[in-house]
Amino acid sequence: MNVVHVITGLDDGGAEAVLYRLVTHDRQDAHHVVSLTGEGKYGPLLRQAGATVTALDMPRGRVTWRGMARLWRVLGGEQPDVVQTWMYHADLLGGVLARLQGIPVVWGIRSTTLVAGQSPRSTLWGARACAGLSRAVPRRIVACAEAAVKVHVALGYNGRRMVVIPNGYDLSRFAPDPDARRRLRAEWNVPEDVPLIGMVARYDPQKDHANLIDALARLAQQRLVYRAVLVGTRVDERNTALMQRLDAAGLRERVRLLGPTSDVPAVMNALDVHVLSSAYGEAFPNVLAEAMACGTPCVTTDVGDAAQIVGETGWVAPPKDGA
Repeated sequence: MNVVHVITGLDDGGAEAVLYRLVTHDRQDAHHVVSLTGEGKYGPLLRQAGATVTALDMPRGRVTWRGMARLWRVLGGEQPDVVQTWMYHADLLGGVLARLQGIPVVWGIRSTTLVAGQSPRSTLWGARACAGLSRAVPRRIVACAEAAVKVHVALGYNGRRMVVIPNGYDLSRFAPDPDARRRLRAEWNVPEDVPLIGMVARYDPQKDHANLIDALARLAQQRLVYRAVLVGTRVDERNTALMQRLDAAGLRERVRLLGPTSDVPAVMNALDVHVLSSAYGEAFPNVLAEAMACGTPCVTTDVGDAAQIVGETGWVAPPKDGA
């Protein structure tokens, strides 16, 4: 089968990681990945794995005639068996252009709540437009979480075309690894008897690093001994806003900023607790399942299917509640 994937972008993110895992573990079918924006982190990795990658280089949140024309030509040239789209902008643009060429379309929904004033206006507009087109464009709408179905049906999506397919994980990579734990803790100078807290998430308002820092500050005020590591895109010392928050909370000596990493399994093994502090927008947070697969318990805010994922093995708090 010949599949064309259309995705908003290929930067570091949950949907992008799931697409990468899907393509690299499916050797039977041909995959052509089209990014509406740039190649980001995953473009070169997908190409290395044998997929064809096309970047339309449209500005994020904007549609250009040149980009639409290129996508039209890709679809016409490939004539795939199916077009699978990922996230609202790709659902809308890729779905409509594929449908006009008579190609079957499967939409992908990767988020839950949309918050006015916090979610980008183009995202809110795209979701509403997709709701109106959901009876005409896609044959199926794949959501990765039960919570996403409920939210989008309430928004006006055609519930009869929706199906839930939870994210999948490579348990040969995400597994307990004592050697990785010892190696990273030694590299970070964290003794085995010192609790290590961490979060793997890009720096984004949705992830609510401010809430996490508030919670870490409360632990410090209680004179608890711990160290913390934060991992992800823009989570480094060049992020002045993040550094200022850490300084204001008096946490510079306790918290290490590591930036993005390609070895998430090793990080998860090094931690004693993984925290997800997201305020909104999550559907099926990858990091929770990845941490748990490595034997690391999780604390999470009650977003998307997070509470269902951790079940009785973790702890769930309300969003924006650092206590």
